[in-house]
Amino acid sequence: MNVLLFGATGMVGQGVLRECLQDPGVQWVQIVGRTPSGLQHPKLRELLHQDLWNFASVEARLSGFDACFFCLGVSAAKVSAAEYERVTYGITLAAAETLARLNPNMTFIYVSGAGTDSSEQGRTMWARVKGKTENAVLGLPFKGAYMFRPGIIEPAHGAKSKTRLYRVFYGLSKPLLPLLRWLLPNYVLTTEEVGRAMQKVARTGAPKNILESKDIRALLRR
Repeated sequence: MNVLLFGATGMVGQGVLRECLQDPGVQWVQIVGRTPSGLQHPKLRELLHQDLWNFASVEARLSGFDACFFCLGVSAAKVSAAEYERVTYGITLAAAETLARLNPNMTFIYVSGAGTDSSEQGRTMWARVKGKTENAVLGLPFKGAYMFRPGIIEPAHGAKSKTRLYRVFYGLSKPLLPLLRWLLPNYVLTTEEVGRAMQKVARTGAPKNILESKDIRALLRR
């Protein structure tokens, strides 16, 4: 399986990349970003591209993939509503529309979040935008498209958030996360579990297209 990964430097993306590189069934993984990652691995390729809203100039390097794991995003607390939609919806759809055309047999997995609003009519801005993005991706002609909606994500194996507020949160809550996992097993996932679940879905699909934390955990148990 050849994998394309967006958002490899974010906390979730770091975990997903680690699982891809460790999986013997992944032949190679190509990460897409604006700046060099500084990572090296025999199975790792890197595509540097500045305009993430337009992929016309790099289409030759975006074909031949079996799966795309889209983990790129921005915190709604850091940008305006307009910029949040421009990044969350704009970049995702620019990439997804290009990939659906170039890789019709691709499975596309988009990391959304618990509380996403599929109706696009709710009061919470980020949830509406995520819902709009999910709906648009689900309408594209991929072999399969799946929305991952994790709730609490526990960083594993050194994965770190790029957002300072989240780093502080994870630092303070680290002693409590094992307890939360025990009390709320269907609502807490590690970055390792998210990555493993993505690979499983890319290979065998899933019973439904929108997967909450409990659904992701159930996939891992099968």
